[in-house]
Amino acid sequence: MAKILVVDDEADLEALVKQKFRRKIRENVYEFVFAQNGEEALQKVSEHPDLDIVLSDINMPVMDGLTLLSRLPEANPIIKAVVVSAYGDMQNIRTAMNRGAFDFVCKPVDFDDLDVTMEKTINYVKQLQDTMQAIKENNILKMYVDDNVLNFMSHKEFESSLLKNELMDATVMFIDVCGFTAITEHVQANTVVNLLNGLFDKIVKEIIAQGGHVDKFMGDAVMAVYRGDYHLDRAIDTALAIKTELAKAEPVTTGEKEFKPDVSIGVNSGEMVSGNIGSASLRRLDYTVIGDSVNVAQRLQSVAKAGQVLITEQVYQQIKESFHCEINGEFTLKNKEKAVITYSVID
Repeated sequence: MAKILVVDDEADLEALVKQKFRRKIRENVYEFVFAQNGEEALQKVSEHPDLDIVLSDINMPVMDGLTLLSRLPEANPIIKAVVVSAYGDMQNIRTAMNRGAFDFVCKPVDFDDLDVTMEKTINYVKQLQDTMQAIKENNILKMYVDDNVLNFMSHKEFESSLLKNELMDATVMFIDVCGFTAITEHVQANTVVNLLNGLFDKIVKEIIAQGGHVDKFMGDAVMAVYRGDYHLDRAIDTALAIKTELAKAEPVTTGEKEFKPDVSIGVNSGEMVSGNIGSASLRRLDYTVIGDSVNVAQRLQSVAKAGQVLITEQVYQQIKESFHCEINGEFTLKNKEKAVITYSVID
């Protein structure tokens, strides 16, 4: 249904409009709101944010139609106006158009012609509204979905390739906020969320700075993936930058508890599968990476202590010329038959 504001000081116009459009009013195609002048019209625009179009006369008391046209964009930037006036000379038409009128209908009104003009204007406004809604939804989507997913969604064959995957060489990193679970027992939920979001903000900025992308948030942990040139080096640089950034953070006092933010990090590099994991039939998918290299990174994080960045010996051999590392001992990681030699990246 389209909502239309009619602005005119003629006493009998409201009754005439309701009579001429009675069928469309009855069928909920049109809903009309009425005002006597421009000032009252602006008040109606404020009271009815769902208005689609305005039909306005020019010559009215208090505030004329041309002044109203200049004020409408501020009151509602989407709404469009059609001027309906006996002052149909070229000067008034040009002035109205220059002030944002969508169209101009001369009095005495041909209501069939007015109806066509209204439909044309309403369709245009609906297109604007759909575009604005799409932009709003896209901006919201960007808050929840990584750029890699959005780029994938823009591909021409998106629907037909939902469950296709890609084998690639990349680096994955798991970052866990240490000791955070313990304070949740003593702090209100809103405080916990705000504190965690503040820490995630610092962590994610460092990930993005090194060209990584956040795969997912898991409680008080973050999974990040790096691909492309020097993906392993960039991931290690990120891990060290996160440690440095959190080391500068002041302790957080929550009630009787003092919390000093710190992280434990596991990094691993190798072959992994990238794609949509889930159920296409239920329309629930997660664009992520899977594979043994990913599992090892998560296991490394689980055995890392606060402040540690753990890697495997294989990764150590790749970065030992660029980073200072210390051997950290052998661990039997979950679902791994052989013990894994680990190194801690120092700087």
